[in-house]
Amino acid sequence: MGSLIIRLVGLCYLVVSLLSFKGVNGMHGRESSAYEAVKGIVLIHGKSRIARIDDDFVCATLDWWPPQKCDYGTCSWGHASLLNLDLNNKILLNAVKAFSPLKIRLGGTLQDKVIYGTEDNPKPCTPFVNSSSELFNFTQGCLPMHRWDELNSFFQKAGAKIIFGLNALAGRTIQSGSAVGPWNYSNAESFIRYTVRKNYNIAGWELGNELCGSGVGTGVSADQYASDIAVLRNIIHDVYRRIRQKPLIIAPGGFYDANWFQEFVNKSGKSVDVVSHHIYNLGAGVDEDLVEKILDPSYLDGISSTFSGLKDILQNSATKAKAWVGEAGGAYNSGHHLVSDSFVYNFWYLDQLGMSAVYDTRTYCRQSLVGGNYGLLNTTTFVPNPNYYSALLWHRLMGVRVLATSFYGTKKIRAYAHCAKKSKGITILLLNLDNSTSVHARVDFTYSRRTGATTAREEYHLTAQGRDLHSQTTLLNGKVLTVNSAGDIPPLDPLYINPSMPIIVGPLSVVFAHIPDVDIPACS
Repeated sequence: MGSLIIRLVGLCYLVVSLLSFKGVNGMHGRESSAYEAVKGIVLIHGKSRIARIDDDFVCATLDWWPPQKCDYGTCSWGHASLLNLDLNNKILLNAVKAFSPLKIRLGGTLQDKVIYGTEDNPKPCTPFVNSSSELFNFTQGCLPMHRWDELNSFFQKAGAKIIFGLNALAGRTIQSGSAVGPWNYSNAESFIRYTVRKNYNIAGWELGNELCGSGVGTGVSADQYASDIAVLRNIIHDVYRRIRQKPLIIAPGGFYDANWFQEFVNKSGKSVDVVSHHIYNLGAGVDEDLVEKILDPSYLDGISSTFSGLKDILQNSATKAKAWVGEAGGAYNSGHHLVSDSFVYNFWYLDQLGMSAVYDTRTYCRQSLVGGNYGLLNTTTFVPNPNYYSALLWHRLMGVRVLATSFYGTKKIRAYAHCAKKSKGITILLLNLDNSTSVHARVDFTYSRRTGATTAREEYHLTAQGRDLHSQTTLLNGKVLTVNSAGDIPPLDPLYINPSMPIIVGPLSVVFAHIPDVDIPACS
């Protein structure tokens, strides 16, 4: 009923506003007359928030894949593994520090084949070796404690918040495609105890990677997984008994399967704090239709059933667990060069951030920070790819309270709004999927106590260099974003726009707009 009321109010606003919509074509020289222009209305329902996100909602992953990981004849991981990543690179350090903090999830397919090189581990601590006869095409690999020390030194210096994915296949046997038997937690417990002794701050421990439902490679039943997560909870309570701030317990870190997730949530009870799932809704990285899917509003809408399904399971159960996207690369098998590491991926990525937030997803972890063809940073140089700047702008501008938002005028605009972060007012995100039409958008509210709109609106316009969607260079308000010789991340400065003017969203562009002179109950 509430959504119907919002739609009816929106139609009324659209009619009234469009009648008074004049004089926008020449605005500030920000729009060329070469493009067709359409008018539209962003309607924000301001009575109350519809969802909430974590303050550190934006998250990125670091993986275990060695250089020998190849997909479709291309080996795109280089030295991006947790075992060989260059932790002394200044750009990498500055890129993480810019978020203050960036939540980083350590994990991936090979986490369920990782041995921890603690004192009680009798096996040699050797790296992964490519082997086609092995599960996931690699042998077991080992994390030496001296490397774990180096990683934590970097994380502390960068101010990162760490989520660590534990090996959940330890002790199990594979029978007819399923992993059976209880989790052997001895090596994991030893590793957790080492971590606590060293005073390393871990924000969350996640059990397993893509073992839920039918699993990837193999799977674990929901009943067994619930038993194992209770064991992990007991270990954490024991090891952290003298530490006031306990880490989160996270699971299962796999693809959403309604029946499996329902059973797991019901049986895990209070043992789990976060129910995590993965998203690769664009298909294989080799798919030649990736761009077409990314720019198709109806295709983007398709994943909403996953978000809503998990939200319903959590809301209708006794659990207090929250939903996270623990890993999302869009296109699986390492993405697609000059698509998933280029400007066009902003439309998929930012739409995912906006949509997941609407469905009460508290954290969204992008695969990857660095590595594969979908890194926020270049795998070789660590120079930021376009999605890095989008992630940073979201992190700085979009607050924790999510607002019901509708757009009227064209289906090619994706619109999201939150209460502003650490400032007054609201921030709107607009994505224009059309390649030839600019949109002149006015903003209207229900339940607004607007304060006169005298303060300039702050706008951040992201475009691809040369209007090439496959470009790896981003322009902010017409200026190229690039790191300097010292490896510093460039400032992200807004345009200051007369608040009486519409927001102009150019073809195939992204706009964040902070409107400070808005007072709505949802943000009070």
